[in-house]
Amino acid sequence: MAVFVDLNISHTVDKKRLQNIIETAAHLGYSTVAINHVVDLQQKKQEIGKPKCVSELFDQFPIVQGKSRPIKVLNRLTLVVSEASHFRPTNEFKSYDVVAVFPKTEKLFHAACMSFDVDIICIAVTEKQPFYFKRPPVNGAIDRGVFFEISYVPAIKDSTMRRYTISNSLSLMETCKGKNVIVSSGAEKPLELRGPYDIANLGLLFGLSEGDAKAAVSTNCRAVLLHGETRKTALGIIHTMKKIEPTAERREEEEAPVLKRARTEAV
Repeated sequence: MAVFVDLNISHTVDKKRLQNIIETAAHLGYSTVAINHVVDLQQKKQEIGKPKCVSELFDQFPIVQGKSRPIKVLNRLTLVVSEASHFRPTNEFKSYDVVAVFPKTEKLFHAACMSFDVDIICIAVTEKQPFYFKRPPVNGAIDRGVFFEISYVPAIKDSTMRRYTISNSLSLMETCKGKNVIVSSGAEKPLELRGPYDIANLGLLFGLSEGDAKAAVSTNCRAVLLHGETRKTALGIIHTMKKIEPTAERREEEEAPVLKRARTEAV
């Protein structure tokens, strides 16, 4: 069964509203969400601080719909960058499970794809993309395991932003061919969240294939979290191994009594 993830729940100082959003996400079937702390480095006196511990949000985290386990809540940092000098990795980065960057120029987009130590590159959804996506930097990001993020909430709130979201997404898909794309909400209210299967259908409008659209809210998001783990461990390696299920014939042999197996082998 697929594990669904939303890596963009907007941070708010209103604890009750944040709790309601997380409870709604669990009810919709999301197993993991990330609270997004946005820092615009163009503005003065913007500092990257350590996030609050997520365990302070609930005494007992809500149970995921259709699962028997509670929802997992992570912290995410998104840096809005308009100059290359703004991006300076600090020790605070390691306090966040996911680090994203929103480059405002083509030069910064190229740098984010090729060299910035981040997990996600955000794509503009509230305005027309100010530059064209070029294949070399996009392929460079894919090779490095960096993912591109499309947020869907602006598309359901406003018809103009819906047009920008779809146009910018289609432009990206022409270049990346649906690889390394995640779709998240950017929700500020519980009512802005949509179920994972609805988002997979919405992904078709963004130019994703059916398989890529489902991966954009499940397996690709898990890959982002793994990338974040390797980033935090500073060039560390995380190895995952898929458990191979034995065939029906092999299981039958293993479950057979010892005496019966011995006779079979003798024959």
